[in-house]
Amino acid sequence: MAVNMRNELLNASRVHFEAHIEKHRVNVENLLQNSRGIAEHGDVMDTIEKELEWIAKYHDLLEVIDTYFPRDYDAQTTKELING
Repeated sequence: MAVNMRNELLNASRVHFEAHIEKHRVNVENLLQNSRGIAEHGDVMDTIEKELEWIAKYHDLLEVIDTYFPRDYDAQTTKELING
């Protein structure tokens, strides 16, 4: 049961991070295609950079999950490796 909850939590985190990436990617695309019509963004380059920083943050979080919390997790195997 614990492994299922673990997978559900990790999957929910993945979906959450991927959704944030997509949101900020769309913002960058919008700025690239419509930069003249966006009055509140005086410095378009600065705004794009901030959006890219958000993308990098969530991309990094996805990499951490994939690196340190593998999908084919087996608690017993991990316990055996730790205990020798």
